[in-house]
Amino acid sequence: MATPKPSKTPAEIEDIILRKIFLVSLVDSMENDSRVVYLEMTAAEIMSEGKELRLSRELMERVVIDRLSGSFPTAEPPFQYLVNSYRRAYEEGKKITSMKDKNVRSEMELAVKQAKKLAVSYCRIHLGNPDMFPNHDTNKSSVSPLLPLIFAEVGGNLDDFGVRSSGATSPPGFIEEFFRDADYDSIEPVMKQLYEDLRGSVLKVSALGNFQQPLRALLLLVNYPVGAKALVSHPWWIPKSVYLNGRVMEMTSILGPFFHVSALPDHAIFKSEPDIGQQCFSEASTRRPADLLSSFTTIKTVMTSLYDGLAEVLMCLLKNTNTRENVLEYLAEVINKNSSRGHLQVDPLSCASSGMFVNLSAVMLRLCEPFLDANLSKRDKIDPKYVFYSDRLELSGLTALHASSEEVSQWFEDNSAKVDTSTSAGDGQNRVIQSQDASSSSSSANTPSLQNNKPVNISGEKTKYPFICECFFMTARVLNLGLLKAFSDFKHLVQDISRSEDTLASFKVMQEQAPSPQLQQDISRLEKDIELYTQEKFCYEAQILRDGTLLQRALSYYRLMVIWLVGLVGGFKMPLSPTCPKEFACMPEHFVEDAMELLIFASRIPRALDGVILDDFMNFIIMFMASPEYIRNPYLRSKMVEVLNCWMPRRSGSKATETLFEGHQLSLEYLVKNLLKLYVDIEFTGSHTQFYDKFNIRHNIAELLEYLWQVPSHRNVWRRIAKEEEKGIYLNFLNFLINDSIYLLDESLNKILELKELEAEMSNTVEWESRPAQERQERTRLFHSQENIIRIDMKLANEDVSMLAFTSEQIISPFLLPEMVERVASMLNYFLLQLVGPQRKSLSLKDPEKYEFRPKLLLKQIVTIYVNLARGDKENIFPAAITRDGRSYNEQLFDAASDVLRKIGEDARIIQEFVELGTKTRVAAVEAKDAEAALGDIPDEFLDPIQYTLMKDPVILPSSRVIVDRPVIQRHLLSDSTDPFNRSPLTSDMLIPDVELKAKIEEFVKSQELRRREGLSSQNSKDKIQTTDNTTLIE
Repeated sequence: MATPKPSKTPAEIEDIILRKIFLVSLVDSMENDSRVVYLEMTAAEIMSEGKELRLSRELMERVVIDRLSGSFPTAEPPFQYLVNSYRRAYEEGKKITSMKDKNVRSEMELAVKQAKKLAVSYCRIHLGNPDMFPNHDTNKSSVSPLLPLIFAEVGGNLDDFGVRSSGATSPPGFIEEFFRDADYDSIEPVMKQLYEDLRGSVLKVSALGNFQQPLRALLLLVNYPVGAKALVSHPWWIPKSVYLNGRVMEMTSILGPFFHVSALPDHAIFKSEPDIGQQCFSEASTRRPADLLSSFTTIKTVMTSLYDGLAEVLMCLLKNTNTRENVLEYLAEVINKNSSRGHLQVDPLSCASSGMFVNLSAVMLRLCEPFLDANLSKRDKIDPKYVFYSDRLELSGLTALHASSEEVSQWFEDNSAKVDTSTSAGDGQNRVIQSQDASSSSSSANTPSLQNNKPVNISGEKTKYPFICECFFMTARVLNLGLLKAFSDFKHLVQDISRSEDTLASFKVMQEQAPSPQLQQDISRLEKDIELYTQEKFCYEAQILRDGTLLQRALSYYRLMVIWLVGLVGGFKMPLSPTCPKEFACMPEHFVEDAMELLIFASRIPRALDGVILDDFMNFIIMFMASPEYIRNPYLRSKMVEVLNCWMPRRSGSKATETLFEGHQLSLEYLVKNLLKLYVDIEFTGSHTQFYDKFNIRHNIAELLEYLWQVPSHRNVWRRIAKEEEKGIYLNFLNFLINDSIYLLDESLNKILELKELEAEMSNTVEWESRPAQERQERTRLFHSQENIIRIDMKLANEDVSMLAFTSEQIISPFLLPEMVERVASMLNYFLLQLVGPQRKSLSLKDPEKYEFRPKLLLKQIVTIYVNLARGDKENIFPAAITRDGRSYNEQLFDAASDVLRKIGEDARIIQEFVELGTKTRVAAVEAKDAEAALGDIPDEFLDPIQYTLMKDPVILPSSRVIVDRPVIQRHLLSDSTDPFNRSPLTSDMLIPDVELKAKIEEFVKSQELRRREGLSSQNSKDKIQTTDNTTLIE
């Protein structure tokens, strides 16, 4: 019978386990495992102390120190040894669970636990003091040896980061224990190295590079309190340098390179790899649509992953009361150092990239999400005083909606004593952050501007604001410098492509006509430029245009913005108070401009507005588009019209936008009136380009008005306005509409004549080819430029004439007012002269439709206006006004126009009424001639000094004291509210009737009329005195 194997004592078992874990021996037993180290000196010391040569918990640390301190060239380097000791302890721990003796098992578990703790502790000591223990590793890396383990913990490939992985894996629980129980002072140098390594691993990595693993590692670290504290305490959290600018913040701060990861193009110095434009979108025209779509989807997916990861990192730091303030300081520094991104030209060497700011826009919108609920229930936490009293953001240089810098200063003085300093950032902000977590689902002196000087509170305390308030205003700034700036860059990129393609086409035509090496070089250069531009365009499309979620979040944010702004003026109600509240007047102008730009941009992307609540935006636009007392900048108000233009049903193709116009209370009541008012206001923008700007703005207004005229409810409002405001806003509108029509048609027709001259030059092949190549290029460019000008001007002229035609059918009396009727008649006569007069043949074009020139339709509309006004002319003043036009009126034009109308098939009734009007004008012309003859020589004091016609209602101008005829000066005031003789301000109600002079003029007219009648009577008497033989007594 076999002798039973003697059972081991707990001390023996412990010795075996610890020797396996730490790979050390106190007995020189000629171990086969080369990793096992014989600690001879340690063994001698233990023996001298009279102890057994067994490893125990009491000896554990002593043994580990001696193992690490000794020189054992073939053994593992310190870090790998300690990590593997932890791994072996983990494996031994698993075996211990099968021990039957509970007491022994419990003792061994304590030993394993202590071994793990010891391995972790000395890992920290070694990483914090790498030179403390001998290290015979010949493959030392500058990267922290802990990084591969962290990467292994968060998953993914290691080698892509330049980190020597050696198949490294993190023992289960090691990373958790390493950071969880760490003392900050000991772990801080380790964390510092790790953050620098993580930053370096994503430096110049594009969206298709491996950024996700470092991002997950970053998130892992900041979830530990020591990791969060170490990050915000790092010298590179906010780099300190006299040369610190936006780009330095992006490239040197710890988080900056993470935010730099993007699909958007950047300056060559900071270019990321792989090159997304080259890899995904080179020669895009030859690629299959499915391949492009796949690239778009991939980029959108990885960018969403980046946004979510960065938002989680920031939210983790914000929830921690010890690091929240540091995050807000970092965000403010990034915003403030990049304020020049708001300029037209951005210096890429001093400003962060568009990629960083678009990423930051997406992240900030995620932070805002908890207070962007449908009811916007937390908007009362947004304090308008933040703009003035917070020293976090530099807002002083921003243009205000209406207030001048002096007004802002006064408001500061009036309100500085009232600033509430009682709000605590501690508990209050903490509650906000907790509520977020709970509800989260995943510049001249005259220019209105904000002030530099921020008042000091009476208590001397720094004003504190809730997180929601801080987040709201920071997001507004980030979106302005990020997402909205990217929209602008994309728009300019598309324009560059269009211009380059037009130029390329012109060069190719010239190269065919007269080949030259220089032209061929220019063609090659342009083709390369267009290829690069196109790649950049697709990158923008991939990261922004195709990210519907990003756009929807931005729209939700700006819905909060407009509702909050409206709250500053008392809510959605009309009419507005004549006095603009200072809080509203002092808000940065870009708050509103960015909202409008986003709406315009999103409206042009299919389905981008699906599910978006637009009613609040519509209310805001109607309230402020014609309110210069609230929003001073006319260009900003005109952007609101551009938004509405995008929403017109025929353009948007959406039933949702149709209800905004046809079933929206404020729209039905105020939209037409405010459009007419803005049409007038835009005449005087104060800009040096105001004359040309107004045509584009009025084009948008005209398109809207044409649509609204077709909606019966809006047409009825329009007619009511024309009646109630006949001498007010409507007359001004009509005046500018006529002015524009005359100018645009005149310009177009003159440019057609110039174009025909150029055509004649180019068609003479022999003479043309004999000219120098440079001259031909310049003349060809001029030709294409003229073509564009004619096309644009003619399109605008057609719109204006069309509006005059359809409105004059139902609204006639304003056209026939004394101050307007002659202006209208002169315009119609001038158009008629151009279209059927002697020079009409010189306006013939090979392809008139190409230039929007439709002379037949134009003639029909002009004649329609003539007929409409004649129908409503109850007092028969229109024919006389037609004949008083000495510049263009000719009675033969009516006959010529009638002949053309018959040839082109116009309605016979219209032609008949037009012929009848022609007859009336002939009669009126004869009567006018007789009346002029009857008046004889008119005294100069009775003549209007502007038109030299007999005054009927003389008035005195209060400033210059000049006497003019009321209709003449009122016509002048429609376009210019100044005295024409000294430029002093003048309005109709300031005119002083000259009753005495008016009586003299009336007396003069009566006496001349009486004299004429007496003359006629005398002539008749003389004709009747005859002899019986019929001989005349008086010849």
